[in-house]
Amino acid sequence: LKDRLEKKPVLRQLIRLPMYFGIIMTLHSMFFGSAGSNAFIYYVDESGYHAGGMYNLLYFCGFYYVFLAFVSQYFFRNSLGKRREKYSIFLYNASLLAALIFRLALPKMLIMDTFIFMAILIVFLAFENPEFFLDIKGTTFNTYALGEHLEETIENLSGFHPIGVVIHNYRAMRDLYGYTQMEEGLVMISRFLKQLFPHANVFYYRNGRFMILDRQETNHDKISRSIFERFESPWKSHHTELYLSVGVARFETIRSVYTSQTILSTLVRVLDEVGRSNAEVLVKESDLEKTKEEQKIRKSIENALENNCFELFLQPITDSMTGKLSGAEALSRLRDEEGKIIPPGVFIPVAENSGRINELGEMIFEKTCSFISKNGLKELGMEWINVNLSPSQFVRTDLAERYYAIIEKYGIEPSCVHLEITEGSMIDENFLQKQMSAMNEKGFKFVLDDYGTGYSNLSRLKTCPFINVKLDMSIVWDYCGKPDGILPSMIQAFKQMGFYITAEGIEDERMANTMKDIGCDLLQGYYYSKPLPAGEFADRYRS
Repeated sequence: LKDRLEKKPVLRQLIRLPMYFGIIMTLHSMFFGSAGSNAFIYYVDESGYHAGGMYNLLYFCGFYYVFLAFVSQYFFRNSLGKRREKYSIFLYNASLLAALIFRLALPKMLIMDTFIFMAILIVFLAFENPEFFLDIKGTTFNTYALGEHLEETIENLSGFHPIGVVIHNYRAMRDLYGYTQMEEGLVMISRFLKQLFPHANVFYYRNGRFMILDRQETNHDKISRSIFERFESPWKSHHTELYLSVGVARFETIRSVYTSQTILSTLVRVLDEVGRSNAEVLVKESDLEKTKEEQKIRKSIENALENNCFELFLQPITDSMTGKLSGAEALSRLRDEEGKIIPPGVFIPVAENSGRINELGEMIFEKTCSFISKNGLKELGMEWINVNLSPSQFVRTDLAERYYAIIEKYGIEPSCVHLEITEGSMIDENFLQKQMSAMNEKGFKFVLDDYGTGYSNLSRLKTCPFINVKLDMSIVWDYCGKPDGILPSMIQAFKQMGFYITAEGIEDERMANTMKDIGCDLLQGYYYSKPLPAGEFADRYRS
């Protein structure tokens, strides 16, 4: 239950008082209970076993602790995330209660032990069953076991030296060799690691990632070399021959000031990085601090989503020829517990990794629609507002219906809101066409954001109904620093295809003039304005 009562010594001893008293009385009966008059709990004479004067103390202790168990389960029920655990705890305590009742009602019949055995069996099947904790044909502990182990030993982690081993490009290797061969290879690798770390616990954390929690004073430099040297040779069995490479993450000694979730998240994040680079990395305490900070950000995200506290900011987009306002880009802003703004480059990746980016994006879309409905676009001297659509949002099959329902709720036209998607959303061309067509039918228009950083090319863009292409600021800065003929030619090709062109990252007049001269229609950047809170934006541009 993770109730942590063991941390409170006074409460712990108070809870144990009936047990201590019962033990003392029982021991007294053992040594001084030869005569029935002196026996508190029991005595034995020529005729057999007999109850003493305080025999009912046994029942009191039994019912007392079963009652505490039920009370504890109720008050700490939120600590149990799995339904299996909740039901199992209830069932084995119910079995103990039934055992006591039958013992009290039928003291001369051996029914109690049957229920005690049932309780022990429930505990084993629910909490100690190897099927829950073993992986890869029983050769290593699994993901669930790692989380439970860290949670239970978090206060005694001082001196641990975790080591992570991850197969380089695991998914590609699995596709190449097939599931069966790769599974056999994982078995061989796990046995090798268990031989290399005979006194450590070896865990398999999915996707080719192994984690070893080692408390021994081991020469980790030597161990790392042994791991790399072993992977220079193929992994062979009767049916398998695999050629694999690995990355290794070595951790400094972990202090017990970090939670198990912080430690586990750091392990996973670093192993994913190592798995892509195929290298050896020493993980320091600063990496744990980074994870701790990300967890704070995740908490801020969850609080903001729950309380509708994400703020809408708007950055103006101007006409390159007239310098007048044409539109704006809607941006989300998040504040921490102290009220300071967390940069989007920090909290957006966390929202994506935690799976909350869909809710965030939809919230900002709705806030934008509410802003348009309240202030009007013509009154602000512009025609539209761009709203970002993340790749994970874009793959939602009900996106068109959900967004159109919000548009109708605020009584505005879909053409007032342009949806910006990045090149990362354009990997699956068939789905791209299907999704954009569904949104176009509802009246939405699309803008390609951050062009030059992803997968798109001119030939693919011909088939996509974009109305605008936004050049990534890195391309704009590169051209302004060192002009060449590539970007002007690209812009002309876009314009022949019927696209408007927006240049991002404009920071001074020279950059604005340069982008205007090579054909950009719209300009966006700090030269014109930083992103402003929605209310301040409306006050500045309202006619």
